[in-house]
Amino acid sequence: MSLSDRIAAAQRSAREPAAAPAPQAHVPSHAAPPAAPVAPAGEPVGPSAAAHAATRPAAPTSTPGTQSTALASLATPKKSGRDPFATVKKIVHARLVEALGPKLYDAHMTQTELEQQVHVALQTALAEADQPMSSVDRARVSQEIADDILGYGPLEPLLRDSDLSEVMVNAFDSIYIERSGKLVKTDSAFADEAHLRRTIDKIVSKIGRRVDETSPMVDARLPDGSRVNAIIPPLALDGSKLTIRKFSEDPYTVEDLIGFNTLSRQAADLLEGCVRGRLNILVSGGTGAGKTTTLNVLSSFIPHDERIVTIEDAAELRLHQDHVLRLESRPANIEGKGAVTIRDLVKNSLRMRPDRIVVGEIRDAAALDMLQAMNTGHDGSISTLHANTPRDGLSRLETMVLMAGMDLPVRAIREQVASAVDLIIQQTRLKDGTRRITAITEIVGMEGDIITTQDVFLFDYSAGTDEHGKFKGNLKSTGLRPRFLEHLADHGVKIDPAVFATGAGR
Repeated sequence: MSLSDRIAAAQRSAREPAAAPAPQAHVPSHAAPPAAPVAPAGEPVGPSAAAHAATRPAAPTSTPGTQSTALASLATPKKSGRDPFATVKKIVHARLVEALGPKLYDAHMTQTELEQQVHVALQTALAEADQPMSSVDRARVSQEIADDILGYGPLEPLLRDSDLSEVMVNAFDSIYIERSGKLVKTDSAFADEAHLRRTIDKIVSKIGRRVDETSPMVDARLPDGSRVNAIIPPLALDGSKLTIRKFSEDPYTVEDLIGFNTLSRQAADLLEGCVRGRLNILVSGGTGAGKTTTLNVLSSFIPHDERIVTIEDAAELRLHQDHVLRLESRPANIEGKGAVTIRDLVKNSLRMRPDRIVVGEIRDAAALDMLQAMNTGHDGSISTLHANTPRDGLSRLETMVLMAGMDLPVRAIREQVASAVDLIIQQTRLKDGTRRITAITEIVGMEGDIITTQDVFLFDYSAGTDEHGKFKGNLKSTGLRPRFLEHLADHGVKIDPAVFATGAGR
């Protein structure tokens, strides 16, 4: 029976009062079985439906509300737990694309004008589809189709949620989020793998990147600066993966970090003085520890009368100074040519007369060029790297310099590091999901072949955790006065001695 026949049958049954149950009679075994009635939603259909209907009391004449409910239940077949409106969404989506055509890609049309045209065409297409549904379902379907045309489909509601810090697509039907440092699975899902791939293509194409079988990995960014990583088959065995690290629309300030208990007021005063006094600083930490956020806050301390060059793989830093030049690396094209690395950009930045060089992350041979820049008059440079402790950060920096293939003696590399880097800030994501600065370490110099360091501030793990598992400790002074205070004084920066009082912290 077709869908229209089923709807007509439901209308007839809604208008007719239910007949009284007939007395049971013996039915010969060769007689044809009675026709199975059309069952309302949620009741059995099949050989047992007649017996189920016989034991059901007679129902009164259906009201308009119950009639529309019955029609909707017939007209929206469910697909084993999938979206019951998946079919109509595909039909309306296709009609919408056909109706608007090239207007979706018209460079002369503003986003507001495009949204207006999409919503008008969407209502027309929904009306033509003649799909019985409630006003709530119609609004939901309309919003989901609009999100798919104008944005990134099921990711749009998640990207609009300011409380989320990460969106992780493990498969087209498996999407996780990070909220308050904890991972939670959502009910959102793409229609299929092809839908997910189209969304990935839409994201990366806007910044001139590509992702296909020949180049199955890509780093990209959204218009709001959120970082995007995508990896597809054949490297991703179980379907495409998409990871989006969101950043606040209003970048965090140092006051925000103090409010989050990421660092103490005394430590913040010291770091501001170190940036203004042109110390070379590295922010060390693991993945998702908050290094980029801290780098953005440190960069905000740079005076507005200085020329700043930022170098990143995917542009994420948002500085409010007037004189900022943003550079971004570029991967190779489909022929394997045209790649521009971080190292290339660091070399080029030295010819751009920078007062400060801010590198989003050092992860390869660019470390050698960054150290040379720090040692040749470009004081006040800031960067990040992946490491678990300040000492590990120094070792990794040494390893990355060796990746340049210059065959330098280890002692020469360590002398370069000790001379170039003044301060390492260790950022850690703790087990309770919070992101804290756990160490501020000064590079003192060399003793023999070893780089010597001293901790100026350390996180107090000994305070333990509360009943909710939250760490109660804070970043506190070790009582040691750093040797770079004289350097800061030469640049007119005075640090209050109370900052270094034993146990100073929030």
